Amino acid sequence: MTPRIDAILCRYCEIALKKGNRSMFERCLAENLRAILAEIPDLLVPRTRGRMWLKKKGGACFSSDEVELVVNRLPKAFGLASFSPGVNSEKKIETMVEAAAAISQAVFERELDAKKHPTFRIRARRSDKNFAMNSKEVEIALATALSERFDKEERLRVNLELADITVSCEIREESAFLFTETFQGPGGLPTGSNSHVLALLSGGIDSPVACSMLMKRGCRVDFITFHSYPYTTEKSVDKVRRIVEVLNEYQPRRPGKLFICNLAPLQKIIRDSCSERFRTILYRRYMFRIAEAVARRNRSGALLTGEAVGQVASQTIANLAVIDNAVPMLVLRPLTGLDKEEIIKTAKRLKTFEISIERAPDSCTVFAPKSPATTSTIQQLEKEEAKLFVDELFEELTNDAFFPSK
Repeated sequence: MTPRIDAILCRYCEIALKKGNRSMFERCLAENLRAILAEIPDLLVPRTRGRMWLKKKGGACFSSDEVELVVNRLPKAFGLASFSPGVNSEKKIETMVEAAAAISQAVFERELDAKKHPTFRIRARRSDKNFAMNSKEVEIALATALSERFDKEERLRVNLELADITVSCEIREESAFLFTETFQGPGGLPTGSNSHVLALLSGGIDSPVACSMLMKRGCRVDFITFHSYPYTTEKSVDKVRRIVEVLNEYQPRRPGKLFICNLAPLQKIIRDSCSERFRTILYRRYMFRIAEAVARRNRSGALLTGEAVGQVASQTIANLAVIDNAVPMLVLRPLTGLDKEEIIKTAKRLKTFEISIERAPDSCTVFAPKSPATTSTIQQLEKEEAKLFVDELFEELTNDAFFPSK
């Protein structure tokens, strides 16, 4: 008996807490689901009382390849708490037994082959209170029928707490839905339900993780990266492009744009005119200024960085305050309190880690000071910047980032 998957039940948590604008979040999630599963033809995303469904036009079943695509893609759909592929059934216990047997046969056979006494349980939920049987009665009826069908040697054991096999049944007004697997989604809010932001994206480990955290809060993320050609190679920009491709898998409906800026001309002037110990902080202040100018033209609501307090000399509290002072725009730093192991763990889950650890020179390391300042003041940095006459160059770098030459 081959299981016929004709629906995927999609659950959300945080969206359910929304009140007057809940439907906006639901619509946004539905649009993201359609985009992330664009290869599946005739896909429908109906909504019913706190649930969303993936179904095919005319009630057609999903192919095994389509189910595999769903299982691989939906963990990238921010806003989704969990999802379960399964089968709809008429609300008659006899039909529900046949549907439960079809969806679970392969699972029972696998566990009976692998273990002497596999355990199982039935989980029933009845939202249609007019259904003749209560949840407990449904569980007993399904458990009895499945045990008789699959356990001729009476090897199965019931375990209601932690079972090898769980067959679940939801009895809703329109139908019963039966399934054996539940997959975790990433949670949060659907990407695109909040303002979009511009991320300062390096080729390192941290900034891609910061981008994912803001996507999870509903923000669509665009990106700006800085290189220092000819002191850095094309490889550093190529790394960032590949990281952007991975991150855009989480926002397929409106993929983020990548802006690219060559900071080397400005860095040479800073090297020749300013105190060595403040170089990195000066680089960062001008990066923020260029990023803010691009963000305003791009109608982005905030800047986003992967900085974490104390990780490097430029990320002390004193230096972060001085860097922030360079721009009036809101700067978001979601990694502020995380340690490196937490960041690496998330980067591996995102599939950006292996790209990030490829060796390539970083623009902030060009002309890097031997002894960088760990504390600085706004007055000190403004005094250093007074030595620079870079207004025209700043405008040129900003324009080149926003309107790249062909």
